[in-house]
Amino acid sequence: MQPDSRQLLNTFRPSRIFLPIIIGLGAATFLLLRNFDKEAFENINWSWNSSFWILMALLMMVVRDGAYMIRIRALTDGQLNWRNSFNVIMLWEFASALAPGMLGGGFIFAIFILNKEKINMGRSITAIMLSSFQDGVFLAIMAPLVYFTVGRERLFSTLDVDNISPVTFGTGFFYSFWAVYFIILAYKLFVAYALFINPRFIKWLLIKMFSLPLLKRWKPSALETGNQLIVASKGLKNKSTKFWTHSFGGTFVSWTARYTIVNCLIFAFHDVPVDQFIVFARQVVMGIIILFSPTPGGSGLAEFMFTDFLGEFIPKGLSASLGLLWRLVSYYPYLFIGAILLPRWIRKRFSKAEVEEVMKP
Repeated sequence: MQPDSRQLLNTFRPSRIFLPIIIGLGAATFLLLRNFDKEAFENINWSWNSSFWILMALLMMVVRDGAYMIRIRALTDGQLNWRNSFNVIMLWEFASALAPGMLGGGFIFAIFILNKEKINMGRSITAIMLSSFQDGVFLAIMAPLVYFTVGRERLFSTLDVDNISPVTFGTGFFYSFWAVYFIILAYKLFVAYALFINPRFIKWLLIKMFSLPLLKRWKPSALETGNQLIVASKGLKNKSTKFWTHSFGGTFVSWTARYTIVNCLIFAFHDVPVDQFIVFARQVVMGIIILFSPTPGGSGLAEFMFTDFLGEFIPKGLSASLGLLWRLVSYYPYLFIGAILLPRWIRKRFSKAEVEEVMKP
């Protein structure tokens, strides 16, 4: 086994699930205690409607992962069967749940997983880089769409961005949203130019940039990135319409399902009509800001943002509880599924000696 492979597996070993769980549950517990309302819990009226929308939230998770599986099969030209596609997506989500979004969310680990699933390195790099690019395309389109459709005042209304006294917190989120958005947009335009137009120029530019004294220590990584871009670009030539339809279609369906989960949970506990598009739009804002969270999988920040951004659409006293339920449905399952799958996957994909080396404390 190469040293990089061993280091990568150690980085995402199952024992690391405790950090995001502690951070996330710690934030949820703080919010629950701070906002606890005994009367609100006593007034919960569990009905068939509640059960139906909880099941719909779970179904959206299935749709999300199913769409990702369709996409990864398309991006690997059908070389993965459905079982292997499931393993790839679950392990990728596991890695993303353990890695801060600002560090790529398990991007390198995903390439490694595909390669170990007998997809050659060139195609693995192409598939993961293109999937990351397509995720960026969704956000690049959806963010301005929801902002200009809903408007700043309604999108950030709970933050009182026009009020001078509490403006610091609200404005912080407003500018963070656009700052992260334009960073993502710039990066995805850079990747698009490298993938579809001139990867060799980008490689040359990276090498020149990281030849500077302050950046020289990262020059080998920059060179590897440039090589990956060239390989990925070659892999995208002459792709069929079916390839692009399935990959982009899977991307848009999966992200839409992801952002519909909270709508389903609100339907389960809220009898008053709610503008569901605003709920969806605010999740787009949350999703973009959380991408730059320094904590694994956005733990902590996600729980706090849920309460502030979506609290007005949730019965008083239940926002923290519903935020915890949201994470229990959409985040924690990947930690536990990945922790179960990873050791089995390692035993299947590595020799006995390599398994003993990786699995030792």
